[in-house]
Amino acid sequence: MEKTSSMKVTRENHPLDPLTAEELKLTVQILKRDKGLDDHYRFANISLLEPAKSIVLDYRDEEQINREAFCIILHNQEGKTYEAVVSLTEGSISSWKLIPGVQPSIMADEFMECQEVVKSHPEMIKAFAKRGLTNMDNIMVDPWSAGNFGIEEEVDVRIVRALCYYRTSLYDNGYARPISGLYVLVDLNKMEVIKIVDKGVIPFPPLDGNYTPDQVGDMRQDVKPLEIVQPKGPSFTTEGHVIDWQKWNIRFGFNSREGLVLHTVSYNDDGVQRPILYRASLSEMVVPYGDPTDPVNRNNAFDAGEYGIGMLANSLELGCDCLGEIKYFDANLVDSKGNVIQIKNAICLHEEDFGIGWKHTDWRTGHVEVRRSRRLVLSSISTVGNYEYGFYWYFFQDGTIQFEVKLTGILHTQAIEPERKHPHGNLVAPQLFAAHHQHFFNMRLDMMVDGMNNSVYEVNTKSMEKGPDNPYGNGFYPVSTLLKNESEAVRDLDLRTARFWKIVNPSKTNILGEPVGYKLFAGENCFPFAHDDSPLLKRAGFLKHHFWVTPFDPDEQFASGRYPNQHAGGEGLEDWVKADRSIENEDVVVWYNMGHHHITRPEDWPVMPTAYISFILKPTGFFNRNPALDVPPSKSKNSACQVDGHSSCH
Repeated sequence: MEKTSSMKVTRENHPLDPLTAEELKLTVQILKRDKGLDDHYRFANISLLEPAKSIVLDYRDEEQINREAFCIILHNQEGKTYEAVVSLTEGSISSWKLIPGVQPSIMADEFMECQEVVKSHPEMIKAFAKRGLTNMDNIMVDPWSAGNFGIEEEVDVRIVRALCYYRTSLYDNGYARPISGLYVLVDLNKMEVIKIVDKGVIPFPPLDGNYTPDQVGDMRQDVKPLEIVQPKGPSFTTEGHVIDWQKWNIRFGFNSREGLVLHTVSYNDDGVQRPILYRASLSEMVVPYGDPTDPVNRNNAFDAGEYGIGMLANSLELGCDCLGEIKYFDANLVDSKGNVIQIKNAICLHEEDFGIGWKHTDWRTGHVEVRRSRRLVLSSISTVGNYEYGFYWYFFQDGTIQFEVKLTGILHTQAIEPERKHPHGNLVAPQLFAAHHQHFFNMRLDMMVDGMNNSVYEVNTKSMEKGPDNPYGNGFYPVSTLLKNESEAVRDLDLRTARFWKIVNPSKTNILGEPVGYKLFAGENCFPFAHDDSPLLKRAGFLKHHFWVTPFDPDEQFASGRYPNQHAGGEGLEDWVKADRSIENEDVVVWYNMGHHHITRPEDWPVMPTAYISFILKPTGFFNRNPALDVPPSKSKNSACQVDGHSSCH
């Protein structure tokens, strides 16, 4: 069938603007029209195919560009996966190819269909009845990714492991009553149960785990209102997907796999817009559990690649996720049937006070200068089954960038026999056990520090040997080592040397004649405890080290490879660096892993208090002096905050 002019994009878009609802709808229409796709095809992913960097960086407003959509499509009946590129400008399919031996991510509507299949299966109904459960409306089913454990009958079968829970009413916390000893494998292509494992009845824990105000009991009475007021509005402005805030210029996007993405981040330094990042995103997220017993020993979720962080994003209008003068942005995605879905208020933008930015008191004169720090917050939150993950990008007035993940939600629980304990987890309530586990976040940072070509140094601090030049043994000094190729840049944190990494532009120097740069330094971190030859680390070899550097390659987007779902491993970051390519004075990509080590505790139940994990990119010789000197003193509503006309607000 010939393409028609009515099936084209006519309005102008910036090359990095996410696909609009109209563009997503048009993509599905073109695919169905030109490939005759029937109901056996599912749309696992449709997102913007980002143009080459040269196109993006040379783009001028209202210039005509070729808008393209990248699509992953699954044929359920045949079990085949296809990749397609659709030109929205031309209204046609640019490419269509079969990708053998892979499984796309598990789609959101597959979750719901899987739950109904499990609850309606005759043998499962009998298994539930054996436990005294007859109302299927009160059964919760969590489909977990199957991973790859070399089990022959699972090869080339699209499967999930379905774990079940019981709740006494619609809003009851079902994770308080795991139906332990019973789980099921489901073929998602056929939507049928293929294996039921029933190890016998384990009694339910005796207590509920409800956490709503009407269930908790007496609320605190001494909490007075804390209001965030900006009577003149926020200091940021937005146009489409571009944010201007103080001296920052930030473009952002959103897609079903990575969720929130940063593009072309720059800082205005005395009228010059200086680039820092070309692109930054969550590349992969892995949650391995430390319980070696079935079925938890297969809990190794790749939350980004197996499910999709963006697809599971919250609508932030449903709760008090952000405070202050807020700007929300919607996200447009498609479900597996090709229907456009809108996540209302998927992204939140606001400002926060962040305490003292800088201060000095001259004790001789009593003169005080202090400036409040303010940060811009760009965030989204995703619910992956029982867990919530908040993803926060912070931008500070002094040129610092921070990425933080906030972890909350509900622990993965199992029922356990009375008076019994478990060495691989802790009781969080009577007869309710939560396994120890870890959360790893791999960040892909496509650096652009004052230009395209950068170099990376590792900086270690050394103690000076004691001698005539160091009579008291207190001397120490940093040593910078250039990382010239990929093999040299596979590195780990070292607290003993206060190790950090510095990304510099060797062709640009500051007032002191030193190359301008940004340093990456860590917050909380850990190593995985799985063995190197474990199924987990065969699939997630990038977790073996904290820090990696590669030269830019547009095909190298995800540390776990493009299709981690049920993949045997051997692809992704660990494989790419075997080429040992040069990374000196190149267009480089930095990959950083941060890990949260979660030894469970009763205080994590029934909803865990938020845990925080982050890293920071801080300017290091990028500016000639403190770039926040020009932040004005605060104006206070009370005179106690002013001394001799100068601000003394703390």
